[in-house]
Amino acid sequence: MSAHAGATRPPPAPALPEPGTGSRTTPIAGLGFLCLVVVLSACTPAGDSRQHATPPADSAAPSTGASVGGPPCTPPVDTLSAPPAGYRLVGEDVAVPDAPVLAAEGSGEADPAARLFAKWGLVVRAGMVVDLRVAPGWQDKARLGWGGTRPPAPTVTVHACAPEGGQAQWMAFVGGTWVARAGCVPLIVTSNGKNDRVNLGIGVPCDKTATP
Repeated sequence: MSAHAGATRPPPAPALPEPGTGSRTTPIAGLGFLCLVVVLSACTPAGDSRQHATPPADSAAPSTGASVGGPPCTPPVDTLSAPPAGYRLVGEDVAVPDAPVLAAEGSGEADPAARLFAKWGLVVRAGMVVDLRVAPGWQDKARLGWGGTRPPAPTVTVHACAPEGGQAQWMAFVGGTWVARAGCVPLIVTSNGKNDRVNLGIGVPCDKTATP
């Protein structure tokens, strides 16, 4: 799909990228990043105007109904034993792509803050509930969403319900970031009462010498 005006398509990220600019982030290796990208590319989150696809069935995937003592389970696209190569940890319970730029294309959304869309998979430790939000000053410039259960919003909650049997340690969710225009988007990740910040280059790389 061709990128719309205002978005750029970056070159492929290196196989072993350097750590990003978010706070308390660590480069990690795990299952093949290519395999996860193939799985995530087969699905499209709610709110995207492109064709929707049904995530592959996984016997270890949790139910998407209401969980006991917590928010509804967010439907995953895959279960993993560890975050994949090409991802970095944000805090202890979330992993995001380590690519310097995430490609953004026209979304077809009516919301001016969601004009462009960068698809990427969020990886969350099984059994955890995490909140993700755009940093102050970005509420009218960016939107988030994973799991295809809600429209993109400035703040989202992802509940990675642990699968039956407890074999998988991490859950992967289809979604991404919507933006009004390409830029370095700061996200705040909250898990276990701790806040961690990560900057993501949506359509353009982040300037590591300046805070967005």
